[in-house]
Amino acid sequence: MPSIDVIIDGVNHSIEAGTTGTTWYADRKEVIALHINGEPRDLYSELPAGATVEAITIDSPAGLDILRHSTTHVLAQAVQQVFPDVNLGIGPFITDGFYYDFGNIDAVTPELMRDLEKRMKRIVKEGQRFQRRVITEDEAAVELADQPYKLELVQTKGSGADGASVEVGAGELTMYDNVGRDDQVIWTDLCRGPHLPNTRLIGQGFCLTKASSAYWKGDQANDPLQRIYGTAWASKEDLQAYQERIKEAERRDHRRLGAELDLFSFPEELGAGLPVFHPKGGILKRVMEDYVRQAHIDNGFLYVGTPHISKEDLFHTSGHLPYYADGMFPPMDDDGQLYYLKAMNCPMHNLIFRSRGRSYRELPLRLFEFGTVYRNEKSGVLQGLTRVRSITQDDSHSYVMPEQAADEIKHLLNFILTLLRDFGMDDFYLELSTRDTDGKKKDKFIGTDEQWEEATRILEQCAEETGLTCVPDPGGAAFYGPKISIQAKDAIGRTWQMSTIQYDFNQPARFGLEYTAPDGTHQQPVMIHSAKFGSIERFIGVLIEHYAGAFPAWLSPVQVKLVPVAEAFYDYVNEVAAQLRAQGVRVEVDLSDDRFGKKIRNASKEKVPFTLIAGGEDAEAGAVSFRFRDGSQTNGVPVADAVAAIVAHIEQRVNSDEVEGLPKTASEE
Repeated sequence: MPSIDVIIDGVNHSIEAGTTGTTWYADRKEVIALHINGEPRDLYSELPAGATVEAITIDSPAGLDILRHSTTHVLAQAVQQVFPDVNLGIGPFITDGFYYDFGNIDAVTPELMRDLEKRMKRIVKEGQRFQRRVITEDEAAVELADQPYKLELVQTKGSGADGASVEVGAGELTMYDNVGRDDQVIWTDLCRGPHLPNTRLIGQGFCLTKASSAYWKGDQANDPLQRIYGTAWASKEDLQAYQERIKEAERRDHRRLGAELDLFSFPEELGAGLPVFHPKGGILKRVMEDYVRQAHIDNGFLYVGTPHISKEDLFHTSGHLPYYADGMFPPMDDDGQLYYLKAMNCPMHNLIFRSRGRSYRELPLRLFEFGTVYRNEKSGVLQGLTRVRSITQDDSHSYVMPEQAADEIKHLLNFILTLLRDFGMDDFYLELSTRDTDGKKKDKFIGTDEQWEEATRILEQCAEETGLTCVPDPGGAAFYGPKISIQAKDAIGRTWQMSTIQYDFNQPARFGLEYTAPDGTHQQPVMIHSAKFGSIERFIGVLIEHYAGAFPAWLSPVQVKLVPVAEAFYDYVNEVAAQLRAQGVRVEVDLSDDRFGKKIRNASKEKVPFTLIAGGEDAEAGAVSFRFRDGSQTNGVPVADAVAAIVAHIEQRVNSDEVEGLPKTASEE
C-alpha cells in the first residue's frame, strides 16, 4: 500500500494509505473518535492524505458529547423493546446529559424508568457496534416509512426541528446500525453521528434522571411526546461526583432557601416572574444597593433617575423597536398615544446627555441609576430570581470620545472585577460577543462593518489585557454593538453570567448626541453600557446559592442573634443587643418560650453568622459566649470585646466567619 502524509495530534506522520483511527489508536483505549480537519468522525474512519487528525478521548468535552449521544441510541433501543410501535423523535446530547423524545408510548413512570435502565445496561454489556451507513432520500423513505418524525426530518432536511442537526447531516443522509457480535443488525436510527465504537464503552457511568412532556418540534400545535432525560459520564466515579454536585446544587437552590429564610416570594396575584422582597430580603437588597451606589460614586459616576414608562417613539429612536419588540410588554394606549414599559434605561440616559450642550472636558460622562425595567420573558424560561420579568439594574452609561473608549472599558472591567471580589466571587473568565461571523443574520444588527470591526478590536484588546481567559461568542452581540460578559464561578464550580460591558456606536447617532471637541467642531461620542450586577434580583439569587444562604456577616439580614440561657437573663441580653444596635449591627433577641436548645437550633437553621449566648457566669463577668455557624464556640468574651470584634468584622466586609481576635476554642457539635 502507498504511504500518505498526515498530521496526527500535532506531529507529521507518513502512514499506510487506508489506515483507520481504530488501527492507529489501537493502544489508546481512551480514544473513542477523531477530529479530521476539525470535523468529529467515527474512530473507524480512514485517515485521509494531508489531513490534520486529533484524538477525541472519552473524558474530553467532545468525547462526552459523543458518549451521551451514543447513550441516547441505547435508550431509544430500550424504549422500542417495551413499545414496538414507538414513534422516535430526536435524541441530542445536552449540557451534562441527553434526552430523547418519544411518541405513541405510555406516560413515563418511575417503574418504567427503572425498567429502561435495566434494559440499557444489558445493551451496554452486549458491546453492540455502531456502524455508519449512507443512504439516499428514496432509501430513507422506504426504511423510515413507519417512523413519521424521522421521515419528516429527512423531507425537510431537519429545518426547524429542535436538535434536528443531530439527526440529519449536511450533504448526506446516514443511518447508524447497532450490530451484534454475530454481525446481525439489532437496531437502527437516522443520525449524523459520530458515535462510540461500541456500547460497552458506555460502561456504568450513566443513569436516567427524569421525564417530562414535550411537543414535536417544540410546537404545541404538534403531537405531544414523552421526553426522557439522562446523564452519562466517562466512569462510574464521574457519575457519582456529578450526582453529588446535583445534590449540593439542590441544597443551595435559592428558591427553596428564599422561602426557608423568608427572603422573597412570587405571589400568584402579581403574576409570574414578579418577586416581592420580604423584610429580610429587603435588608439584603438594600445593603447591596447601598454598597454599589457608593461604589459607583467613588468611581466617578453621577446618579440619575428616570421613569418606568415612555412614549413609543423613544424606543423607535433608540432602535429597540422593532429589534427588541418581542422582549417588551405590549404598549398601553392613552387617547391614541402608545406608552411602553421600559425594558432598558439607555434611551432615557441619552435624553439626559442631550438636555444641554456638552464639552469634551466633561467626558467621560458617567450616568448611573438603579433602574427597574420590565421584560416580557416567556413563562417557560422564568426561574426564581435568576430569570424574572421585573429587573432592577445597576445600570450605567459612559459617554466618551472615541479615543477614550479603551481606557473607559478597562476602568469598567477593573470596577466590575473588584466589586464581584468584594462579594466573594473571584473565579472569572470573559466572553466576547460579536456579530455572526458568517453574516447570515446581518439584518439582526445595525451599523457598518467598519464600526463593528473597530468596536470588536477595542473590546478584544481590553479583554486580553486583563489576563483572563476570553471565550468567543459569535452572534451573541446586542443589535447595536459587541459586548464583554463577565462569567463568574460559584462555590461549587457553576458558571453564571454576571456583568456586561457593551460598546454602542449606534444610539449616539440615532439620538444626535454631540460634544464640542477641542478644535471647536461637534463630534459624536461613543456610548458604553455597563451593568455591574447585571440585575440585582439575579445577583441575589446567585449569592444565595454561592453561600448556600449563609451570607457573610456584612450582607446577612440578621448579623447577630442573642440567646439567653433562661428568662432571668432577658434584661442582660437586651442590654448587649442595645450596644450592638448603637453600632449599626442588625440584631435579633430570642425571647420566645422555646427551650434553650431549640433556640440554638433555630439560629443555626436561620444561618445567623454569630449567636451570642448569655447565662449566669456570662452575666456575672459582663461577657457572652460566642457561637459560630460551624458549631464552634468561644466562651467568656467580654461584651465590649465582642461588640468591637463584630463591628470590625462587618466594616471590613469579611466574606468568612473567621473573626479576628476571637479564636474558636470549643465545639458544641
